[in-house]
Amino acid sequence: MSDYMVQESTGPNAVRYKPIVVWIHWITALFVVAQVVIGFTFANMPRGPERMEVFTWHKTIGATILVLALLRLAVRLLNPPPPYPSDFPKWERFFAVWNHRLFYVLLIALPLTGLLAVSGRAEDGLVPLKFGLALPAVPGVPEENGFGGVHEVLVFTTLALLVLHIGAALKNQFASSSDVADRMPPFRGRR
Repeated sequence: MSDYMVQESTGPNAVRYKPIVVWIHWITALFVVAQVVIGFTFANMPRGPERMEVFTWHKTIGATILVLALLRLAVRLLNPPPPYPSDFPKWERFFAVWNHRLFYVLLIALPLTGLLAVSGRAEDGLVPLKFGLALPAVPGVPEENGFGGVHEVLVFTTLALLVLHIGAALKNQFASSSDVADRMPPFRGRR
């Protein structure tokens, strides 16, 4: 219910996300954009060492996004988001809350489905990452499994939510009479 909180004051005294949340948000955003570019790049490359190198980066960034998402979720549970301005329409508040909730699910599910997709081919029970790191493979997953297809569906779902999220952020920054954009730096309210 706290996601739907409404603040009575707007303008220069509007409540903003805490700096740690802002940093995690924007770092995660950069990693997600990089992940999308790398994911579509390696998917269209011919098999070989160069493709495997790009794929290893994809897995490494995916693991990083998972850590960031879990960190963000922990911070979120300890620090409720700032309340919405009282003039922010209820229907927009509803979609904003559910968009964020789905992002949490996807930013955790995407790396996990990716890990499941490659676990059946893992040598020595490890999925290699960059910098000499590795993730333990999920035991018992067959080499041929449907997790790659699930992963792809989640990618396109994430892209759709990302378009909605960015569109809403731009709308709230440049075309809204509400100060809702003031919640996430570097955006500022209109008043």
